[in-house]
Amino acid sequence: MQVSVSGSAETDPMVVSVQGDLDASTSPVLRAELARLMAARNARVVLDLRGVPFLDSTGLGVLVGRLRSIRLAGGDLVLVIDNERVLRNFAITGLNKVFQIFDSRDEALTTLG
Repeated sequence: MQVSVSGSAETDPMVVSVQGDLDASTSPVLRAELARLMAARNARVVLDLRGVPFLDSTGLGVLVGRLRSIRLAGGDLVLVIDNERVLRNFAITGLNKVFQIFDSRDEALTTLG
């Protein structure tokens, strides 16, 4: 399955939606697109992963790397996930304690205000 990433660097917080599996073959697309969107400025980002049915360790690595770079630049990154299978990957790895994860985009946007 292909992955698509859509968002606009013009909004604050920036909302980026991802559709498709995030695995070893598609994670480079996510990495490149997030870098492109965030190149213009330090951003507060809501990454909407509700369209992601599968996420492996490579995908998790991209998210951790992006979180680190955004925070070092003074921004923040929160996730929107409603898929139990994807949430389980965060719980198993302990990343649910590293990322702020919300059930809805509205909750995430309210948090970043």
